[in-house]
Amino acid sequence: MPKDLYDVAIIGCGPGGLQAAIHSASKKAKVIVFGKPRNSSLYKAHIANFCCSEKLISGKEMLEAGRKQAESFDAVFLEEDIIETKNENKLFSLFTESGETFTSRTLILSMGVARKKLRVKGENRLVGRGVSYCVDCDANFYRGLDVAVVGNESAATTGAITLLSYARTVYLICRKLMITDTLYKQLRNSQVKVIQDTWVKEIIGTNDVEEVLLKNGETLKVNGIFVELGAKGALELAANLGAMFDAETISFIETNRKQETNIPGLYAAGDITGQPWQIAKAVGEGCVAGIEATEYAKKLAKS
Repeated sequence: MPKDLYDVAIIGCGPGGLQAAIHSASKKAKVIVFGKPRNSSLYKAHIANFCCSEKLISGKEMLEAGRKQAESFDAVFLEEDIIETKNENKLFSLFTESGETFTSRTLILSMGVARKKLRVKGENRLVGRGVSYCVDCDANFYRGLDVAVVGNESAATTGAITLLSYARTVYLICRKLMITDTLYKQLRNSQVKVIQDTWVKEIIGTNDVEEVLLKNGETLKVNGIFVELGAKGALELAANLGAMFDAETISFIETNRKQETNIPGLYAAGDITGQPWQIAKAVGEGCVAGIEATEYAKKLAKS
């Protein structure tokens, strides 16, 4: 067994992930939580109509309070993105942007599904025709072609490096890279062409993506552009593990009433399990996921 083996690993530090951490850690499970609070959709929001809270409170305050609660039960928090997941020998391996690897008996995915868009001319019209929001899903369609990735953080950087195995030329468009030193060294030693201090102004193409116009006036002739803003999304990480998605939209992870997925030991809670996108739902599902994952981990430890 790995030296530092956790009972429950949680990706996502929003309300669902925090509630899962509180319930797991309070039951004496060894818990680690990954994610950056500022990436939570709740961080800049204000909360009303939430049970037992009469006054308007900020999302930042709620997240900070939840973290303190979980830490009071010895849950560990690491403000890093997970860039890859694996499931081998009944254990989950999680690889961080700084190059560290963590292992856990169970894994709870709770980091939302909202796709951040560029909101530029041509983007909506060319979605599925060269505009993509998932490198892991669509990289294979660009073998031998020229592509661009836009984003400042780990998702864009790892996506660009991944695309080198498929595309002929890979551009990374960013205002300013906000990544770890380890990831920066990987990027620097790769063949990715980094274009900094600018952003996408327009995506151009008649039927498919043909060019990307940048705010610095430069034009890139590409066959596709991947919009990867922030951390690697839940769907990409879940797909690597073989999780089942809803049949109708392929947008949400399917779970049962115990928040179990089709993969033993893998749970999901919050927005990634579908609507309604409400804090109350995320907290409730996080509670169930935390309890169930802890019980599963304890049984696995005894086997």
